[in-house]
Amino acid sequence: MKRRSWILGLVVLGGVGWYLFRPELLFVNKQVHEGLVTASASSAASEDASAPTIILSGRFHSVAHETRGTASVHDLGGGKRVLRLTDFVTSNGPDVRVYLIAARDAFDDATVTRAAHLELGKLKGNIGDQNYEIPAGTDLTKYRAVTIWCYRFNVNFATAPLTPAS
Repeated sequence: MKRRSWILGLVVLGGVGWYLFRPELLFVNKQVHEGLVTASASSAASEDASAPTIILSGRFHSVAHETRGTASVHDLGGGKRVLRLTDFVTSNGPDVRVYLIAARDAFDDATVTRAAHLELGKLKGNIGDQNYEIPAGTDLTKYRAVTIWCYRFNVNFATAPLTPAS
């Protein structure tokens, strides 16, 4: 009877450990290849529709996980802005999100947890070009960096400080 209890306990513990850490994600890459979004069809049809312009950009530097790529904020006109990750590569994880943070940069986890942040969504893929809508009215003078954040473990994968595009 004791042996059966031990085995059941190990199975339960193994299941909980798998759920928390999702180790298979370390070996699974999810690729995303989104094109740059443009203004809505109605405004695109008008003659005064302008092409998206990059207003902020920055390169990712690794913190907890090797990451590379560029983050850029595109003004689509009509008050719409999008964060675009290009040539992006990072590790996969169980609950990875994209944050704008109210800090110039973050080289650790504590900076992100102390700073105000705005979640733009779950990371769509750990490889490839992808877009995240920035809510209207977001103060980009306050949110000065993009962080790839593991919500489950409170870990900063990487950060890209945003500076005005030249």
